[in-house]
Amino acid sequence: MFAEQFSSAAKANFESQVAAANAFNNKAFEGIAQLFDLNLRAARAALAESTATAHQMLAAKDPRELVTLLAAQSQPAAEKTVAYSRQVAGIAAATQAELAKAAEEQTATRTREVAGLVDDLLKNAPPGMEQAVAMLKTTMANSGAGYEQINKFAKQANETFEENFSKLFAQFGATVEKTAARARK
Repeated sequence: MFAEQFSSAAKANFESQVAAANAFNNKAFEGIAQLFDLNLRAARAALAESTATAHQMLAAKDPRELVTLLAAQSQPAAEKTVAYSRQVAGIAAATQAELAKAAEEQTATRTREVAGLVDDLLKNAPPGMEQAVAMLKTTMANSGAGYEQINKFAKQANETFEENFSKLFAQFGATVEKTAARARK
């Protein structure tokens, strides 16, 4: 009976892990697809803009007009770089959040399944095994608590990263605006 329970639990665990890996991979590929789409759109826009800019520069009648055109291009280019970087950061953050959520769900599922298996083992354990099963339960509880601490730390680190990234973009945007304002003078 024990062998059947263990075999059944192992099979269910394996199937669950395969499903989790597939879900995890799908979420990662969705993020990659979004980045690919963003890069493709950015490349098309850059090509169109550089072609238009080249035509304008070729049409410039004197060096002063050329310098004016170059100065006028610097601010929009910097703003587009900031917007692109924000979109990349947004995609990365959303993908990371989805992957973290999937990992949390899988950990919770694994914990429940293992706890159920241990409970079944305890019910069917031969006399004298209670202490070993109790020790196993304690180990599992401690492992779960450790995972929760690691998960909490990872969430805090991610939030700090996002805050710092936002501050960096704000500073970069302010610098671009100041530079563009000086160039217009």
